[in-house]
Order: sequence, then structure tokens, then C-alpha cells
Amino acid sequence: MSTGYKVLARKWRPQRFDDVVGQDHVIRTLQNAITRDRIAHAYLLVGPRGTGKTTMARLFAKALNCERGPTPDPCGACASCMAITEGNSMDVIEIDGASNNGVDQIRELRDDVRYAPSQGRFKVYIIDEVHMVTVNAFNALLKTLEEPPEHVKFIFATTEPRKILSTILSRCQRFDLKPISDELIIKRLKLICGEEGIEAQDVALAAIARLADGGMRDSQSILDQMIAFCADSITEQDVLDVYGLVSSEDIEALAGALGRGDYSAVVALIDRFDSEGRDLPRVLIDLQAVVRNTLLDSIRRKGQSDLLGTPTSTESLARLLDGLIKGEDNVKFGLSEKVNFEVTLIRAIENSRARAIDTLIREISGLASAAGESTGGKNEKKKSRLTA
Repeated sequence: MSTGYKVLARKWRPQRFDDVVGQDHVIRTLQNAITRDRIAHAYLLVGPRGTGKTTMARLFAKALNCERGPTPDPCGACASCMAITEGNSMDVIEIDGASNNGVDQIRELRDDVRYAPSQGRFKVYIIDEVHMVTVNAFNALLKTLEEPPEHVKFIFATTEPRKILSTILSRCQRFDLKPISDELIIKRLKLICGEEGIEAQDVALAAIARLADGGMRDSQSILDQMIAFCADSITEQDVLDVYGLVSSEDIEALAGALGRGDYSAVVALIDRFDSEGRDLPRVLIDLQAVVRNTLLDSIRRKGQSDLLGTPTSTESLARLLDGLIKGEDNVKFGLSEKVNFEVTLIRAIENSRARAIDTLIREISGLASAAGESTGGKNEKKKSRLTA
């Protein structure tokens, strides 16, 4: 039995800058730095999971150590590029910050940077999850990070930049990788399916992209699991059933019921979702996205939107979304997921119907002012008549 299978996330990991999706601003800056010979000694890549931080670090290491380089377009075929691709380059050292986070490990690294690279042009240290490194270990690295040898480059990757010492941040060039849009994820998944000989409905790929929350690696892992489940043909219903999602039509129906204030429809939909074993916290997230889009539409339309099926003001939509957000923790961590979900939606409806006290005060003040002006005008007319 063959054990050589490589998961899609590894098989389709970008090997060139042109293959990276959705991070053009980072790629352009790094390539320009190489072209203009303005390569810094330390970089910090920040972003959500699965957006390409480690991939970007490896590609930059390739660009620095390629036999044609430093070059903004590494060949991918020379000995140095191949070694980095296979993960066995002596000059590109990847360190897991979560398990190598102590002072002793950092001291070893500090001693190691003094030695010249064995094959390439630079020694590149890629430290993933760098926010897990302890404060004392960070302090041990400060001097080396500020004035490293010319042949050493540091590339840090993290999802939690707030946990990194400001003294470390000030010594790095920071790049923020953004979540990848659903459209770009779907386009990439279509390419993968075509090359792998898999038929997948567009709505199925859209459901996978929605579930991935902007992470390309997550979307490829989900696609891998769906291929194992469905073989050569993936439908939207398969994705919904495996991951407990609710179709976009049902999400829109639920959002419409919220907009109308239709309690019975809301409860009936929740009952159906629960009986089908759907992931209610995920339903809440998708529902928030629909209400948010409607809120943005009302802002563009100067105060009102009918995307929920009924004209709804910006104020009501903001209060509805606020109610949904406030109920997140109860739905995720409460004892009864269904009951908490029902209560959250009902409270959100009531919240959307309430009027803000400051709005009421302004309206009453406006009416009072108008009434006063009207009364004053009448009094003036009476005085003029009496004088005459």
C-alpha cells in the first residue's frame, strides 16, 4: 500500500511569488526590496492562519539564496531552491516558536548566527509562532536582532502581534497578510479541482470558501476531506452535511425573518437546523455576515435597505447586528446551544425594534421647537391684530 500521498495543502503550496494568492502588497514590497538591494535584516509577517506567512518566508529565503540571486523571481530549479522546497537546506533554519521558546534555545541560536552559511548566500532563520517565545528569551535575542551579521536574516511569523515585545517589533519590518477573499479562494479551488480531475459545483466551492474564513490552507484541507468523502464529484449538499453548514438560501430566509420580526418563522427554522444537526454557532456567524452586508447597503443608500425583504433603517440594522454579536458567547459556551441561539435571535429582534433614547430626545426636541415656533407665530399675529 502506497504511503506517498501528499495532502493538497502541501502539494499546492506556492513555489513562486506569482503563485501566492491575495497578498500582492507584500509580494511587491519584498520583490522591490530585492531589486533595489534594500534587504532588511529582520521581517515580521502577521496574519490569520492559512494566509501564507510561512510560504512567504520560504519564498523570500529562496529569492535570497537562489543561485541566480538575490532575485525577485527565484528559479526553483537550482540546488539551493530545491533544498528549501524539500525542507533540508542547511542555510534556512525553521524554528517552531511554541516549542523552542526558552532562553537556552535562543542562546544556542545566538551562538549559531556567528557561523557563515554553508552553501547559500545568507543564513535565514524562520521563527514561526514567534509570539510564544518568552519575555526572557526575547530579551536574549535583542542585541543579535539589532546588529546581526551581514549574512543573517530573520523572518518571524505570528498570528498574535500584540504579544510580541515592542522592542522586537521596532527592530523588524512588519507585513500584515490579510484574509483571502472568497472569490480568490474559489478561483484557486477550481484550478486544483481541474488539475486533480475532480468535479465540484460552484456553490459547493463557495460553501468551502465560506467555511475557510479567509484561509487558503483551510480551504484546501476541507477540499481534501470532501474528495475523500465524495470521490470525484462534490455537491453543495455534501459540504453542508459533512460540516453542519446551512445553505445560503436558508441563512437569507432566517435573516429575512429577523428583519420582519417573525418569531414563529425564526423558531421553526432553528428547530429544523437543530434536527438536521447543523452547527448553530456557525449559523450565527453566517447570519451576522448577511446582516452586516445589509447594514453597509443601508449606509450606502443613506439610511435604509430592503435586502432583508422589508425596508429597514440603519439604526435598526445596527441594533440587530449588535444583538447577534452580544449573544455569541452564550451560543458557543452555554449549556443549551439551541435555547441560547433562540434567545439570542429573539433578543436581537427586540433590540432592533427599540429606539435609542438620544434619538427620541432629538425627535421630541425637534417637535417641541417646531410647536414653539408655530405658537410664537400665532401670538405675534394676535398682537398685531390688537395693535391695529
